[in-house]
Amino acid sequence: MPDAPAPLSRLRLRVSPAAEAHVRAGHPWVYESSVRGQNREGDPGELAVIYDRRDRFLAIGLYDPDSPLRVRVMHQGAPATLDDAWWAARLDAALNLRAPLFGPDTDGYRLVNGESDGWPGLVIDRYAGTLVVKLYTAAWFPHLERVLGLLDGRFPEFAVVLRLSRNIQGVAANAGLFDGQVLAGTVGNGTVVFHETGLAFEADVVRGQKTGFFLDQRENRRRVEKYARGRRVLNAFSFSGGFSLYAARGGAADVVSLDLSAHALASAERNYALNPRLTAPHVTVQADVFEWLAHTDGDFDVVILDPPSLARRESERAGAIRAYGKLAADGIGCLARGGMLVSASCSAHVSAEEFWDAVRDAAQRSGRGWKELHTTRHAPDHHATFPEAEYLKAIFIQLD
Repeated sequence: MPDAPAPLSRLRLRVSPAAEAHVRAGHPWVYESSVRGQNREGDPGELAVIYDRRDRFLAIGLYDPDSPLRVRVMHQGAPATLDDAWWAARLDAALNLRAPLFGPDTDGYRLVNGESDGWPGLVIDRYAGTLVVKLYTAAWFPHLERVLGLLDGRFPEFAVVLRLSRNIQGVAANAGLFDGQVLAGTVGNGTVVFHETGLAFEADVVRGQKTGFFLDQRENRRRVEKYARGRRVLNAFSFSGGFSLYAARGGAADVVSLDLSAHALASAERNYALNPRLTAPHVTVQADVFEWLAHTDGDFDVVILDPPSLARRESERAGAIRAYGKLAADGIGCLARGGMLVSASCSAHVSAEEFWDAVRDAAQRSGRGWKELHTTRHAPDHHATFPEAEYLKAIFIQLD
């Protein structure tokens, strides 16, 4: 009988001085270009140990040989063994952070926010009795069973759905995985009804964008609700109507949901129907928002602009800033006297100050008096602990 193959030695990496400093400061990413040496080839999901130039332990993370983002740091500082107790404590820390945030009227929120909760490349969202696990790197495939076991111990009887970013869907088949796969329980037709501050929404957890709903705008939706009473509200890029429902509950005179997608508008109508106590008239308009705003002289009291990302790469940043300014100018053109503009951006390549300044400039160029009411960033369950994780920003401006 042939001898069993010898176990592989621990995967060891050394990185550039700049990367070493970033990791020591808590940054969770090590790029391929920063790797200065390693003792052998590594497999996707293998735990790689990074040593500093004096051969001291620096960090340990998930290795991904097929990604420019070569290591996603799980732990840095003093040496640690990533055993069952370590994984359990890491998950419980994220759950405990959310425990005081939500009452019984909210059962839709983010449980684990990737790198910012120490789970690089993995997000977990809750929708009532369903958990959606979204992976952004194939390095999580070997650890998925462990993750499911941890979730089962804390959320027994919950359904679990797997979502995959586009860049890893092709290789997922090799691991017997696919986007929208139900890993535990059942989700019927893939649509789950959950509640956010007492409002009912549907989430398409199997086929929908992100994990099925845009949970990250919850706090801005609550702010809009406070300003809506007696006002005509336009929710542009409305998607499934989140801002529209909050405005209606806030006592809006009427609400218009504007989106290019008929599918999104149908979802907005269904969400409205899920909440029979909402009495404000609700109209959906299917149109290209950029064109509609540019050619409409509206008399809305509140205009909400929440477009999809306008800069998916750094090369699109300058054009996106101009587009945000143009959108804000056209949105202001639809505002009645005394109206309010709410403008948001989810483009990570556009900084908060760049975005806010573009909207402020549009307000200034309008020739109308204006006052800045709020600027906002991430909701507490979507907190960002390093610069690249910061994407969401919004600004509320009152116009004369």
